[in-house]
Amino acid sequence: MASKALTAIFGDELIGKSGPVKTSEALSGMKHVMIYFSAHWCPPCRGFTPKLVDKYNSYGADKGVEVVFVSSDRDQATFRNYYGEMPWLAVPFADHGRKGALSSKYEVQGIPSLIVLDAYGNLVTAEGRAQVDQYLGVLALPAAVYGPASFPHLFGGELMAKSGSVKTEEALDGKKLIFIYFGAYGSPPCRGVAPALARKYRARAAAKAIEVIFVSSDQDQANFQRYHSEMPWLAMPFGDRARAQLLGQKFGVQGVPSLIVLDSSGNLVTKAVDLSHVQALDF
Repeated sequence: MASKALTAIFGDELIGKSGPVKTSEALSGMKHVMIYFSAHWCPPCRGFTPKLVDKYNSYGADKGVEVVFVSSDRDQATFRNYYGEMPWLAVPFADHGRKGALSSKYEVQGIPSLIVLDAYGNLVTAEGRAQVDQYLGVLALPAAVYGPASFPHLFGGELMAKSGSVKTEEALDGKKLIFIYFGAYGSPPCRGVAPALARKYRARAAAKAIEVIFVSSDQDQANFQRYHSEMPWLAMPFGDRARAQLLGQKFGVQGVPSLIVLDSSGNLVTKAVDLSHVQALDF
């Protein structure tokens, strides 16, 4: 069964291709739920919908992603015709109050708009249209890394600093070592690693030109923010789940905590998994 939070967001019933379905059953087992705000009268929507349909049909089942259409059409007939082109779920057209509440909740300013939620109803990103390949596609990381210009391919174009978003290339410019810290607030061993690593970072990172990037395995945005608030370093945005997973695969991460060390050219220096390695790092 889907989380109660998702039922609270969408109501007890949604529209499926064969008729009404229970929200709790229709969204059960999904890793992500996309809310697709769209309308047939909107030309950009009519351009984006076929692309989203292709991605959904290709990757939706394997990726555990469901889409829920929220219509801004002017009448039931137009809604019905437009929804006929879509293979996913929809909020009932007659539920105007819910459509307005969802638009307000997620601060939708225009359409098409694609909001991504996790399995617990937490907001992952409001930029789903731009990031759709992270959830319904294959995000390829380079097999080999040739220099600092490759770091945006590994980590994305922006990272999270204590003061907000920063450009990856600028944040890592001049660094001799890049530590990738895979961790999660819900893991007791991780909560032991982070303070030890933070002490070393504060004492020596600036002088040794070292930067740390936190890659979260937390289940929700709130725990990610809580854990990152204890850290003095950078983090990959929590919403970039596909890239985080691929980073773990690329460097053979089997669990958390795990600390990967790269040099300034992106070459793997060392990988540490247990706490003793963190204490022994020459840093």
